[in-house]
Order: sequence, then C-alpha cells, then structure tokens
Amino acid sequence: MSSTRPPLVLSAATLISNFDRFSVTPMLVLIAFGMQVPLASAVAAASGYFLAYGLMQPVWGMLSDRFGRIVVMRGTLLGAAAAGIASALAPNLVALVIARAIAGGCMGAIVPSSLTYVGDTVSPELRQGALSDLMAASALGTAMATAVGGVLASFLDWRLVFAIPALCSALCAALIGRLPEPERAQVGGVRKHLSTVLTNRWALLVFGLVFVEGAVLLGILTFLPSALVHRGVDVAVAGLAAATYGIGVWVFSRVVKALGRRLAVWQLIAIGGSSMAIGYLVVTLRTDIAAVVVTALLLGGGWSFMHSSLQTWATSVVPEARGLAMALFASALFLGSATAAAAAGPFAENGSYALLFGAAATVAVPLLITASACHRRYQSRTTV
Repeated sequence: MSSTRPPLVLSAATLISNFDRFSVTPMLVLIAFGMQVPLASAVAAASGYFLAYGLMQPVWGMLSDRFGRIVVMRGTLLGAAAAGIASALAPNLVALVIARAIAGGCMGAIVPSSLTYVGDTVSPELRQGALSDLMAASALGTAMATAVGGVLASFLDWRLVFAIPALCSALCAALIGRLPEPERAQVGGVRKHLSTVLTNRWALLVFGLVFVEGAVLLGILTFLPSALVHRGVDVAVAGLAAATYGIGVWVFSRVVKALGRRLAVWQLIAIGGSSMAIGYLVVTLRTDIAAVVVTALLLGGGWSFMHSSLQTWATSVVPEARGLAMALFASALFLGSATAAAAAGPFAENGSYALLFGAAATVAVPLLITASACHRRYQSRTTV
C-alpha cells in the first residue's frame, strides 16, 4: 500500500487534536471567572491535559504496534469525544480537570499515530511531503485554537470550545474506520518491544535531537508574547503577534513540500536550523511587535524545515516498532519544551529576554550542524 499524501481524515484528526490541545490556554481566565475559582486553580485544566497528553503517547505507540493504527486512533477519538462533552458539561473545576486529563490522554494518540500511518503507507522518497501536509493541518489547528477558540469563548461560551472538537472527534472516529489498516511487523513482549527501540543508536540520536529542538524552538517560543508585554504592549496584541508562528508553519510547510524532492534531508535540516537561529537573533537585537512577527514567521520556517525532516528520519530508524518510536519521538519533543520553559522562567521573571533569546540562537547553531551532519552520515550508511 503506497500513497503520496495522508488521507484527508487523518489531516482533519490532526487539526482537531491541535485545536483541542491549544484552545484551553486563552480560556483560562474565562474558566476561572465562570467557575468562580482562582486563576491559579483553573490552570490545572491545562496542565492536567498536557501531562496526560505526554505520558500516554508511549502507551498508545506500543498498542498501535500490537493492535493497529486505525484501531487505536478510532478508540482514542471516541474517548476524546466523550471527554470533550464531559468537559463542556462539567459542573465544577474538579470534574473539568478530570475530563480534560482524559481528553489529553486520548488526544495524545492522534498525532504520533497519524505520523506512523504515513510512515507505513508512503514511500520514503515521498514521505517528507506527506508529513508536511500533516504539519500544515497541525499549524491550522493551532492558529484556529488561538483565534477562533478565543473568539467563541469570549462572545459565546467557553464550554462551546470543548464541545466542538468533541463532536468533530466523533465524526472522525466514524470516518477513520474506513481506512485500510497498514501492514506492520509482528512485535514480541513489552520488554522486547522497548528494547528494540531503546537499543537502536540512531533512534536515540533522533530522540536527543528532537529534545533539543523542542527546548530551543517550542520552549522559548512561549516567551515571545511575555517579552512584548514586558515592553508595555497589550496582552491581546502580543498574543496575535506571536500567533503568526502558525502562519509561518503553514506557509513554509508548502515550501518544504515543493523542495523536498530537490534537496537532501540534511540540507532541509540546515535551512530549518538557520531559520531558527536567525529568528532568535532578530528578537535578541530588537524586541518590538515587528521583530516578534518576523521571529515568529522564521521559527515557523524552522519548524517546517527541521521538524518535518526529523519526523521523516524518525519514521525510518526502527520500522519494526514504528509506532513506539514515533510516540517516544513526540514525548522527547514535549519533554524538551517543558524543560526549557521551566529553566527559562527565572530569566523571564527578571526581564532578561535578550539573554534568553540569545542563548536560543546560540544553541540552534550546533543543533543544525549536528543534525544535518548526522543525517548525512545516516543516509550514506543506509544507502550503502
């Protein structure tokens, strides 16, 4: 079974997953007001979701290797739909936090399983373009969560923002069952399955690279709006300026798809890393709305070029345990972003944004050199 792009329903499921994941952040103040709880307490609705989202990914990866990609995605989409409806109807904060954690745990299966499905069904020479299509859907979901989700929550009801992706998830669960289940290698017990991935040095290398990428790009990206607010810019305007990152991802993902068959993967990685470094350098030298917009667009380019290349690499390093490999790849990404965000917090508290962004630009350089050089070596060895 071979294709050139992901099925439309997979792109839709990826969009819905990202919308559901990112829509809660703009609504925290409204949730706190509506449920008459402190904002610090309402944050648990987001943190519980993110924690479950990250922790459940390796579990879903192993289950998809054993029972199938479609089975896992269909079941988790139905679970996310039920949890989303429960979130919309939650009578108090405790019920909301529990429902959001369940939703996050279920949604954590969608993106890695979609990537794995592409790895199973698209030939290696066309895989970069197919993954770019999924990345475009992810970017659209992120942008819609920030823009549309915030508008719906402000002018209608924040509960509606939980109900809409729940209904869409149920529809996707029905449609995704029509997709053929791709062939996959038979796996042994849990220990052998884990050992297959964790003893593969190329897999460990890719996990390490995406950990650093998550730290440099996603972890520090979250401080772009606060850097503007520190300069006196309105919170809403600062958020919109940083949200152009989603536009950058969508636009550059189209460019990657066009260039993917002309350039080597290591060259795409180098372009992405350079875009990240230049983007952070811009905002290091000057922190205003224009600079943040330019940086956000360049970081979108960095994500499109480098991350799609690392994703493509990750789909091939352990094909006999691709589901688990992609799940651990995603976990490493989120762990890296969380680690960097926690480490950068004190610098942001002190207003040391230039130092923070300068450090990110500096780390991006050895990242792009190491990643591009290692992939070139990997490609030469696997070709031989």
